[in-house]
Amino acid sequence: MDIKDIIKPENKVYAKTPVLTDNILHYCPGCTHGTVHKIIAEVIEEMGIQDKTIGISPVGCSVFAYNYIDIDWEQAAHGRAPALATATKRLNPSKYVFTYQGDGDLASIGTAEVMHACNRGENIVIIFINNAIYGMTGGQMAPTTLLGQVTATTPYGRDAKLNGFPMKITELLAQLEGTCYVTRQSAQNPAAVRKTKKAIRKAFENSMMGKGTSFVEVVGTCNSGWKLSPVKANKWMEENMFPFYPLGDMKDR
Repeated sequence: MDIKDIIKPENKVYAKTPVLTDNILHYCPGCTHGTVHKIIAEVIEEMGIQDKTIGISPVGCSVFAYNYIDIDWEQAAHGRAPALATATKRLNPSKYVFTYQGDGDLASIGTAEVMHACNRGENIVIIFINNAIYGMTGGQMAPTTLLGQVTATTPYGRDAKLNGFPMKITELLAQLEGTCYVTRQSAQNPAAVRKTKKAIRKAFENSMMGKGTSFVEVVGTCNSGWKLSPVKANKWMEENMFPFYPLGDMKDR
């Protein structure tokens, strides 16, 4: 068979969405961020909303999302993405507005902003990547770090008496009247990716129906911060993260 026959359109299995740029990802090998970027870009293409979408990224590993997803972007100060998203959506109600935040950003310095945006029921989407560590700044303990987990600032493991308990921010947000859809997903295998993609699309659709805030947590890995290979990081996540941060929908109104 000639190579020209193989690459015919009818034989194509997959093509990279044009919403993703051709820039090389700066993320560490095995990082969940790249997979979630791909999911978001595919959802935007499939919904035909590339020119109607505004993404907001704060400080952290998520800050470079603008370099990979070809839509309009705004950059917020650390933790303030939901506040900026609130203003952006209110001023541009016809736009699909979403934030893309990590756990150190959203569940620590940005706790007040995310709580109040969700409580008000702003018609935005919040995508939350939870890898239980500060990835960009050196692997310090985050609010979501598990008990006993070793980080740069908990070298003997997180101790509840010294460091407090891990924060289940998603469960807290599900209790607020302003949230319409709250879910926790992952992206470590094709089945998980499909579920996460479905959740993100649903969240985008909700934002234009005036239902309130949609919150999508994605439990992910930080193999460099965890000091594990990508394969071992996925296994550690499944064995340790999933029992404490169970996957599935928590609220669907």
